[in-house]
Amino acid sequence: MYDSVIIGAGPAGISAALYLKRANKNVLVLYHGESQLEKAHLIDNYYGFPGGISGKDLYNNGIKQAQNLGVEVKEEEVINLSFNGPLDFSIKTLNNEYKSKTIIIATGNKKLRPNIKGIVDFEGKGISYCAICDGFFYRKKKVAVIGNSNYALSEAEDLHNVTSDITILTNGESFDLKSEFPVDTRKIVEVGGEEKIQYVLFDDGSKMELNGIFIALGTAGGADFAKKLGVMMNKDSIEVNENMKTNINGIYACGNLTGGLLQVNKAVYEGALAGLDIVKYLKEQEV
Repeated sequence: MYDSVIIGAGPAGISAALYLKRANKNVLVLYHGESQLEKAHLIDNYYGFPGGISGKDLYNNGIKQAQNLGVEVKEEEVINLSFNGPLDFSIKTLNNEYKSKTIIIATGNKKLRPNIKGIVDFEGKGISYCAICDGFFYRKKKVAVIGNSNYALSEAEDLHNVTSDITILTNGESFDLKSEFPVDTRKIVEVGGEEKIQYVLFDDGSKMELNGIFIALGTAGGADFAKKLGVMMNKDSIEVNENMKTNINGIYACGNLTGGLLQVNKAVYEGALAGLDIVKYLKEQEV
C-alpha cells in the first residue's frame, strides 16, 4: 500500500513526489508515452536556465531528481482507477495493480476527438467519452467504441456490464490486441442520426446502425480517470480547491489538468501544494 500514487511524471507530478518523499512518504510515480513538455524545443522563460533548456531535458532531469531521492518511478500505462473506500484506491495498469491511500492525477490535459463528420454535433446525444459514466443509459442496446488501443478495450469491457452488443471500431487503424468483442477496421466517414446517434457510415458506403458511440483514442487521460471516479469537472478541466484537492477525499489533481496558465512554473507550484496537503491529510487520518 502506497501513501500516494502519482499518475504523470511531468513537472506537476514530480514536484508532488519530491515533497511527499521528503516527508518520508511511500510514493509511486506512473507514466506512459511522450509528454507535452518533451515536445517543447526550447523553454527560455523558466527560472534558473539562462540559456534555456529543452523540454525533453527538463522532463528527464525531473525524473532523475525524483529517482535520486528514492522515489519509485515506473513506465506503465494506467488503464483504470477505482475507489474502494477511505484511504483505499486501486490503480490498474496493463500488467500490475497497485493500492494507495491517495491519488494525484497529473497527466496533463488531452481530449482526443476523431476527425469524423458528426462527432462534435452528437456529443451528449449518443457520443460519450466515458463508459463508466454513461454506460448505464445504453443497457441492452447496441454500442460501439472508437479506438484501437488497450484503452478502447478497457472501455468495451466496462460497457460489457450493461450490454453484450459491443463493437470496436478502429477507424481504419490496425488492431493487434486480443479481443472478445467484434472488431471492425473500416474507415469511418460520418456518424449521424436525427436527434440522437443512429448510425456509422463507412467508406465502402455501408452503414452500421447503433444507439451509442464511446470515444477511446490513444491512452486514457487525466480527465478520463477523473470522470470514472466521479470527480467534478469544469468542461475538460478538473475542479480543485486551493490545495489541489478534488471533491473526493484522497484524490488530487495538478498541472494543466486544472486549467488556467499552462506553464511549467504553475505545474511545479501546484504539485508542491498537492504534495504538502497530502502529508497533512494523511497525518489527520492517523489521529
